[in-house]
Amino acid sequence: MNAAELLAALGHESRLSIFRLLVETGMAGMNASAIGEKLGLAPATLSFHLAHLSRAGLINGRQESRFIYYSADYGMMDDLLSFLTRNCCQGENSCLPKTTGKKP
Repeated sequence: MNAAELLAALGHESRLSIFRLLVETGMAGMNASAIGEKLGLAPATLSFHLAHLSRAGLINGRQESRFIYYSADYGMMDDLLSFLTRNCCQGENSCLPKTTGKKP
């Protein structure tokens, strides 16, 4: 994992929006046209951003009939979060309540 490349991929507003939507959608994923419709992105623009996220390893695509369903790669996301928070608070991790999965 190259954290700088992953963060660069997420550093664009549209790609971050796509990734967050796919994280919220879950393992079932969402097809490209539904993503574009939900986020108001033109097909060519969406395709460009999906390809970038896919090359970075942040999302996966699977073909079903004539549709491609995209989903977040939760393992890669977990690796990135782990990298970013490693040794946080001098290794105590007591400063990370938002990463426990609990809603405030």
